[in-house]
Amino acid sequence: MVLTKETLNEILEYLDKVTENLAKDAFQNLEIEGGFSGIENFLQNQFDIRLENLLVAKKSSIHHLESGMKNRVIQRKQIIFDRISKQHKN
Repeated sequence: MVLTKETLNEILEYLDKVTENLAKDAFQNLEIEGGFSGIENFLQNQFDIRLENLLVAKKSSIHHLESGMKNRVIQRKQIIFDRISKQHKN
């Protein structure tokens, strides 16, 4: 299935909210080894896993996305993690 830009945007919006909530919980509980970088690795892995699961549910995959959509995912992920980093390093 070919995803539309709107569907991809909905998925990225959802991932933004979920990742932000996971970050809040992770930084409040600090149960993950490795300090900040450990939490960041955990969050990035969760983002990737959840992204692929959401794409599979739409009968797609990260490997099936056109390069422009892949770039959008990469840029959005960077924005999300830059924001999380700024919020939780302060």
